[in-house]
Amino acid sequence: MASRTRFTARSCRPGAARFIGQLSGGGTAATAGRGSEHSLNHMKTIGFGALALAVGALALANPFEESKPLSPEAARLAHNARTSARLSLVAPGSRRRIDYRSLDARLKRMAARPTMVGLAVGVVENGRITFLSGYGETLAGSGDKVTPQTVFRWASVSKGVASTMVAKLAEEGRLSLDQPVMGLAPSLRLPGGNESRATVGDVLSHRLGLYRNAFDNKLEEGQDVTSLRRSLSTLNSICAPGTCWSYQNVAYDAASEIVAKASGMPFQVAVRRSLFAPLGMNSASVSMKGLERSKNWAKPHSAGRRPMELNDIYYRVPAAGGVNSDIKDLALWMLAQMGEMPGVLSPQLLTAIQSPRVATPNERSRLRKFRERLDDPMYGLGWRTYRYGGHHVVGHRGGVDGYRSLILFDPKLKSGVVALWNSNTFQPGGLEFEVMDMLYGLEFRDWMELDRGGASPPGPAEVAGRRPVDRRG
Repeated sequence: MASRTRFTARSCRPGAARFIGQLSGGGTAATAGRGSEHSLNHMKTIGFGALALAVGALALANPFEESKPLSPEAARLAHNARTSARLSLVAPGSRRRIDYRSLDARLKRMAARPTMVGLAVGVVENGRITFLSGYGETLAGSGDKVTPQTVFRWASVSKGVASTMVAKLAEEGRLSLDQPVMGLAPSLRLPGGNESRATVGDVLSHRLGLYRNAFDNKLEEGQDVTSLRRSLSTLNSICAPGTCWSYQNVAYDAASEIVAKASGMPFQVAVRRSLFAPLGMNSASVSMKGLERSKNWAKPHSAGRRPMELNDIYYRVPAAGGVNSDIKDLALWMLAQMGEMPGVLSPQLLTAIQSPRVATPNERSRLRKFRERLDDPMYGLGWRTYRYGGHHVVGHRGGVDGYRSLILFDPKLKSGVVALWNSNTFQPGGLEFEVMDMLYGLEFRDWMELDRGGASPPGPAEVAGRRPVDRRG
């Protein structure tokens, strides 16, 4: 991976150079207020947007200095900054199909459920952010309100970051998705020496021939992840690499080693430099410290609203579940995955990671209450794909102890939804399907189950402390 570009007087003006050096700094996220129509339709900018616009202006024109042409790299970075600044605006003018007043009202009802603490939701229509809002509290009983600037954990939605990073390195010629993983991930050892046959693409599509969630229990016991990856060789294969699908976390995190090996820098640094900074995702990080250092972050809770201790279990497999951000940055990430930031993520890269590679038939059973709409579940590289009401959609869900997340979008319509919340309940998961029903003009279904009598008791997967992670991702 190329090192961070250094700007000089030959490549940009002094004022632009000073601003470029701040691109990885923080900013204030765009917000769409709750409640009134005026607040929902008010368009605001983020700090990074203003910064990026200043960079572009300084880099492209300065009447007090001699005009000098930008280098190709400087021009590319300036263009990316301007694009990110534009996409970071909440754009009510792009609203077409979704009833935002109704959505806001239903989300307020969801946030009032006894299993909920805090919730943040973002919607994109027609390639622009059209809605960002926070509900509830960062800590139960604290009065500290969730806003679009509140940082949450992504959990397994992080897997799309890892696959995108690896695919970007492949596009740069640093590796091939079809090459054996042996050598690129030194700690990964598979049954029968299959690391010499399994490819990088097999790692990212969960096709390593291991049983589901292999050694997650040992990871949760505190065992060293590098040693656990080596010990995978002691297991029995359930199939040959590349021939069947079985969800992984310990093995999937071989992607962090692949990135480090190919880029020459730690996974977290590579992701920050190549993805988060160019996309303007200033709140995003890949560590527990990154979450704790955020000015405003949501604390984890049980489904009974009991505060929980933050743990680092799945931060130790960062490629599988280590990303944090606010809802605006997750919406920006979705926009980039829709192809709205081609200077950072090319169409060829997006095709490589989002194209279906392997069937996941058990997914229909897991999401059985949505079968009326959901069909043809598949997995690409770090991304799930479905047919929803006859439309091709891409997404993922995630869960670690005290946090849940989701992302679902239609790449053709450049529209979709993201959500983050800080309690061990899966009930808000239905909101993604309510948004997609509005998008496609389908008949309303109470997917969030808000209109059923009484509050449903938490199911086994939602009971506090029983399972730190949604093992099925």
